[in-house]
Amino acid sequence: MRYRIRVEGDRFQKDWTVSVVVEKVMEIKHWEDVHGVLNRWVGRFARKNFPLLIKEITKTGSIGHSNEVFKWMKNQKNYCARKDIYNMMIRLHARHNLTDQARGLFFEMQKWRCKPDAETYNALINVHGRAGQWRWAMNIMEDMLREAIPPSRSTYNNLINACGSSGNWREALKVCQKMTENGVGPDLVTHNIILSAYKSGSQYSKALSYFKLMKGTKIRPDTTTLNIVLYCLVKLEEYGEATNIFNSMKEKRAECRPDIVTFTTIIHMYSVCGQIENCRAVFNTMLAEGVKPNIVSYNALIGAYASHGMSNEALSVFNEIKRSGLRPDVVSYTSLLNAYGRAQQPKKARDVFKMMKRNKCKPNIVSYNALIDAYGSNGLIVEAVEVLREMEQQGIRPNIVSICTLLAACGRCREKVNIDTVLMAAQMRQIEFNTAAYNSAIGSYMNVGEFERATKMYRSMRARKVRPDCITYTVLISGCYKMSKYSEALEFFHEMINLNVPLTKEVYSAVICTYSRQGQLTEAETMFSKMKLAGCSPDVVTYTAMIHAYNAAENWEKAYLLFQEMEMSKVNLDPIACSALMRSFNKGGQPSKVLILGEYMKEKNLPFNDAILFEMLSACSM
Repeated sequence: MRYRIRVEGDRFQKDWTVSVVVEKVMEIKHWEDVHGVLNRWVGRFARKNFPLLIKEITKTGSIGHSNEVFKWMKNQKNYCARKDIYNMMIRLHARHNLTDQARGLFFEMQKWRCKPDAETYNALINVHGRAGQWRWAMNIMEDMLREAIPPSRSTYNNLINACGSSGNWREALKVCQKMTENGVGPDLVTHNIILSAYKSGSQYSKALSYFKLMKGTKIRPDTTTLNIVLYCLVKLEEYGEATNIFNSMKEKRAECRPDIVTFTTIIHMYSVCGQIENCRAVFNTMLAEGVKPNIVSYNALIGAYASHGMSNEALSVFNEIKRSGLRPDVVSYTSLLNAYGRAQQPKKARDVFKMMKRNKCKPNIVSYNALIDAYGSNGLIVEAVEVLREMEQQGIRPNIVSICTLLAACGRCREKVNIDTVLMAAQMRQIEFNTAAYNSAIGSYMNVGEFERATKMYRSMRARKVRPDCITYTVLISGCYKMSKYSEALEFFHEMINLNVPLTKEVYSAVICTYSRQGQLTEAETMFSKMKLAGCSPDVVTYTAMIHAYNAAENWEKAYLLFQEMEMSKVNLDPIACSALMRSFNKGGQPSKVLILGEYMKEKNLPFNDAILFEMLSACSM
C-alpha cells in the first residue's frame, strides 16, 4: 500500500493484477522487452507476488518468457529465493525436455540455500526419464535417500517410467519391488507404467501375464491399460482376443470407453490381417462415436491402403487430412508414395515426393527407401540408384533397408552387374549386413543363376556369425532345386536342421520336389508326413510336388488320393496341379478320369493351359 500511494500520480507505474501482467508479457514477441513491462508494475515491490507470477507464467508453457521473467525477478532487491519457485521452473523445463537446464536450476537453488524437497527430486527424475537417462534418474533417487527425504508414490512412478521408457523393464520391476518393500503401494498409474515398460521392451507375453495379475487386485484398469493390452495382443497376433476387448469397450455400460489410441490400434490390427474393409469401418465408427481423428489415425488408414497398393483409396484419405484442417506429415506423404509404388505407378510416386518437398515437409530415410522400392519393383534400376545418390547429397546416409531394396530390385530384373555394384557400394559405406540383407543378396544371385556367388555369400554370412533364418534356407534350397542341384539342396536342408532353424512350408515343398526329381519316393512321402505332423499345412505347391513324385513312380491311385485330400482340406487347385494329375492318369491308363477332371476344371472356372489341352487330347486319342 505504501508503494501504491507513492506512485499513484505516476502515469508510467501500473497497478496491474498478476494475471494482467502475464497477459502483457505474453503479448511481447521479443523477450528483451519483458523487463520494460515488469518495471512498470507496482506489484514488483511486494515479495509475495513473485511465486504467483512464476506460477501463472509457467502455466502458459512458454519457456522463453518464463526464463526472462525469472531472470528479472532475481535482479530485484526484495527478491528472496524460494524452493516452490525453483520447483515450478524445473517442472517447466522437464515439460520441454531440457535436461541440462533443469539440472542447472537444481544446483542453482542450492547455492541460494534453498533445500530441495520431494517435489524437486520428482521433477528432476521426470526430466531425466523423458530424456531416456534412467541411470541419472536412479542416481538422483539415491541422492534423495541420502538427504533423508522419503520418496512418495509419484517419485517411484517417475523412476519406474524413466527405466521403462528406455526399455529397461527389469530395472523398472526392481524399482516397483523396492516401492512395495518400503510400504508404498502401487496404484493404477504404477501398473500402467509397468505395462508400458514391458511394451517398450517388446515383452508382450509378460505384459499380458502382468495384466492378468493386475485383474486379481482391487485396482480396475482404465482405457490406457486396455490400449497397452490391445497393442501387445496385436503384436502377438492374437487378433480374436483383441477384437473381444475392443467390442467390450464399445458396450454402453463399459467403464473404459475407446479413445483415439484404441481406434488407431484396431485399424492397424485389421491392416496387418489384410482386412482393409474393416479398417475403413472402424474409422467410420470412430467418427460416429464423436472421436475426432488425429494425424496418426489418418496415417494408419493410409498405411493400410498403401500395403495393398490401393492408391486411389490412399489418395482419398490423404485429401481428407487436408479437408479436416490437419497438415499431412512425413508419414502421410511416405505412405501415399508407397501406395503408388506398390500399384506400379513410379511416376506418381515421384510426383508425391516432389509435392512433399514443395510443401516444406523434409523427406526422411523411409521416404527415400519407399521411392527406391517404387522404382526398383518396376524394373527402373537406373532411377532407383539415382534416388540413392540424391539421398546422400541431402546428407541422409543410406541404411541396410536401402541396400536390401536395391538388391531385391536387381534380382527381379536379373541384372548381375548391378548386384555387384550395390554390394560394393554397401561395402564402401561400411554398412554392416544383417540376416535380411544377406537373404536379399543370396536371393538376387539365385535369380540370375549365379549359384557359386550365392553360396559364397552364404559362407560369408556364416563366417561373420550372422545367423541364417528360415528365409535364407528357403531361398537356397528352392534355388538349388530350380537349377537341378539336388544334392546341394539336401546339404542345405541338413544344415538347416542342425542349426535348429524352424522348417517352413516352402522348405518342405522344395525338399519334397528334390526327392521326387531324384526318384526317392519313400523320402518324399516321409517328408510329407513330417510336414503334416509338425502342424505345417501343405499348400497347392506341396501337393503338386507329391503328385509329380507319384507320377514319376507311375502310381496314379496315390496321386488321386492326394487330389481327394486336397478337396477335403479345401486347398484350391491350380492348372499346374491339374496337369500333373492328368499326366498321372494318362500314364496309368485312366483316360476317362482325365476328361472328368477337365469337366471339374470347367465347373471351378480354372483356365486351360497348353499342358492341360495336351493331356486331354492324349486322353481322347486313347
